[in-house]
Amino acid sequence: MTGVVVGKGAIAVGAVVAVALVGGCKAQAVDSDGKAQPVRISPTKTKSDGTGPDEPSGPSKGTAEGPSEAAPTPEPAPKTLLAPGQRGDQVRELQARLRQIAWFFDNPSGTYGSSTTSAVKGFQGKRGLPRTGTTDTVTWQKLVGMTREPTKYELYSGGGIPASKPDKRCMTGRVLCISKESRTLTWMIDGKAVSTMDVRFGSQYTPTRDGTFTVYWKSRHHVSTLYDTAMPYAMFFSGGQAVHYSSDFAATGYNGASHGCVNVRDEKKIASLFSQVKNGDKVVVYK
Repeated sequence: MTGVVVGKGAIAVGAVVAVALVGGCKAQAVDSDGKAQPVRISPTKTKSDGTGPDEPSGPSKGTAEGPSEAAPTPEPAPKTLLAPGQRGDQVRELQARLRQIAWFFDNPSGTYGSSTTSAVKGFQGKRGLPRTGTTDTVTWQKLVGMTREPTKYELYSGGGIPASKPDKRCMTGRVLCISKESRTLTWMIDGKAVSTMDVRFGSQYTPTRDGTFTVYWKSRHHVSTLYDTAMPYAMFFSGGQAVHYSSDFAATGYNGASHGCVNVRDEKKIASLFSQVKNGDKVVVYK
């Protein structure tokens, strides 16, 4: 009988301990003689983060994939590069690039005016961009991707190309100093520039001659008997080649070429030049 009692006591103790584990409180156990024995059961400890002792902690809790991905950082808003009212070389480049793809039809001027604003709006709208009329980073990148770097003559198709450094032969006396590289004629007296104007030369089949010459004949209302073409303010320097005004150059710019002469498109400037140049003045044509 004693063994039975002991067994029952053991069962009883086990039951009480189980209850104590759940409740975490003070419990009474009965020994083999049936006497109650105090038993203290510590409650299960809980971590400050709310997880149990056997549960993983950290960012991967509750997910099978591990830590959740951070939200993507939004792209910064496009930055304005050029806006109406601005002036400068980059505005001139913007106009020349827009002109390459037939959005801008004026000659580049370097001034961000109404025609430039309209051209930019049209370009933006065609490509699904906000039609702001200002040139931001996104608009500029798309335009650059569709065009090539403008040449000097595209940048200054309407005139105003900076003159090249004068040839050393131009530094003394009275000289028509003509640069093929910059396509300019600079009227110089004793090494100082008096005036500068855009010029156009002959084609590869009728090239303008390089070298040092002198003005040997001036003809205000000259007409070419060979080409039946007007050559106002003609100043002849090498055979039939002369510096003269060209209405075709004034109208079409560098899209055409002369038959070997040096064309000037600014009639007021060449009229003034014609009145100053004398027979015997030097002409220097260089590359």
